[in-house]
Amino acid sequence: MFEEESDSVPVAPQFAEEGFTPFPTHVVEEYRRRGLWGGRSLPAELADAAHDHAHRVALITPEVRLTYRELFDMATQFGSGLRAGTELRVGDAVMFQMGNVAETVVAYLGCLVAGVRPVCTLPQHGEREVTLLADHVGAKALFIQADFGRGEALAIARSLLDRGAVGTVVVARGEPAPGTVSFEEIMRIGGAAPAPDAVDPHQIAVFQLSGGTTGLPKVAPRLHEEYVYNSKAWATALGWSPETALLYPLPLLHNAGIALALQPALLSGASIILAPNARIDLLLDLIESERPTTLPLVPPALAIRLLEEPRSRTADLSSIRDFIVGGQRLPVEIAERLRDELGISVRQMFGMAEGMFLITPDHGSEALRFHTVGHPISPADEIRILEVGGTSEVPCGEVGEFCARGPYTIRGYYRAAQHNTDAFTEDGFYRTGDLARVQEVDGMTVYSIEGRIKDVINRGAEKIHAEEVEELILRHPDVTNAALVAMPDDVLGERACVYLILEENASELTVRALGEFLLGQGLAKYKLPERVETLDQFPLSNVGKVSKKALREHISNALLAERENRDSSAVGAR
Repeated sequence: MFEEESDSVPVAPQFAEEGFTPFPTHVVEEYRRRGLWGGRSLPAELADAAHDHAHRVALITPEVRLTYRELFDMATQFGSGLRAGTELRVGDAVMFQMGNVAETVVAYLGCLVAGVRPVCTLPQHGEREVTLLADHVGAKALFIQADFGRGEALAIARSLLDRGAVGTVVVARGEPAPGTVSFEEIMRIGGAAPAPDAVDPHQIAVFQLSGGTTGLPKVAPRLHEEYVYNSKAWATALGWSPETALLYPLPLLHNAGIALALQPALLSGASIILAPNARIDLLLDLIESERPTTLPLVPPALAIRLLEEPRSRTADLSSIRDFIVGGQRLPVEIAERLRDELGISVRQMFGMAEGMFLITPDHGSEALRFHTVGHPISPADEIRILEVGGTSEVPCGEVGEFCARGPYTIRGYYRAAQHNTDAFTEDGFYRTGDLARVQEVDGMTVYSIEGRIKDVINRGAEKIHAEEVEELILRHPDVTNAALVAMPDDVLGERACVYLILEENASELTVRALGEFLLGQGLAKYKLPERVETLDQFPLSNVGKVSKKALREHISNALLAERENRDSSAVGAR
């Protein structure tokens, strides 16, 4: 590791771009000296891998199987078509609303080849979100998948075209509307056009989204060299090789899909099996037919659904050597059930669109794999656990804010100078907003994630950490899953409401019964949930996480309706 000066340092001119926070020059030089940054572009590195593994299978979907040569020939053709058949030029940003289909992979790689910057939006995003993001990054085009969902993407594209928010719309898997161009037409034009020139590696390669898109979008600009290193370091940490086959069912156009799955797979000669959705029956079909060796990201909610599917008990899951859970804290009870009921040995990871990845080692004990997220994937990664809202490090074992810096962690969000002053320390550490602690397990320095700073319920002057309470609730024999959220309160500001998913045929849990159970587990009385709601399933975010935002809105609306009913009854009584 090496220290940085906190005051102003010169930056390399090749990184100069309005709204972009560069890595300091001496840091760039150090990363290159150590061989972490290679001075080459992302598409150049991917093209080399395609050459080395030309005849191996690169991409598998339920519809197609493409070798490395076939995939990269198509990507080059698409990139040529973009440059020859549209007004897009090097450095322009392109929005995506495409799902897990081969055309998405071709279009993403084609953009890289053409020097066009993919903005990794999701097909589930609505018009407001897409418009905000297009304006924020100055997007010139939108790529859509016409047969995704109910066709909302095409309506959004037409609206953006009509208002001049974008100049080009490319339509895959459907008939183009007036003013748009088809994916097939771009490919046809590219077939007769020369390949694009080599891409400058000293620029932004991809825009990734962080968190939600309400208000000012938080966009992480990923550079060619650091994104290559991010992907290679992940593949190295997991020991990926041409013998690796990975199954990925979550949205591909997301940092997890790109940096945990697509790019590391292609850079290591592996095969990626792309599932169009995360339906358990489909995943089991693909596991049995394609025999993947790893699932590089399984949200806890998906792991629970796997446990709830009776067919999982009889399916042949023996090909899977790495079952990696991430996105949210994994309840120990779920890890134990996966082991006992399905024979699956889990590993945990922690990552972010801004960069830093951590993973538990495959040889680690259950104490390490079940209770921590391991250690960073790069020896050059740096972590500090700081006082919440402060700059001092907390003692080992105490909870503080997880802060990260390193060779693939951004130094600032794109065009967000004001936000960056709060999100980054003066010496370049990203303040993640995650609560964490550092500890020694099995002779290794590892980290555990203890929740989000914003996932703390402020009950008067007392703070309740949601994940602490959830972990104890999951010990109840009738509870399958639990999510604790804040509900508004006129007196205390917030009180705790827990949403439960119960075992089949279990009786409803009352506030009193649950409270008695938690007191028996040693929980402080002020942390007890003061309302219990039962659901059949939890609302999920676009990437498979339990949406606590939706749950908070649900309880707020329920409380408001109850108050209005009481007021109406009181008026009627008078």
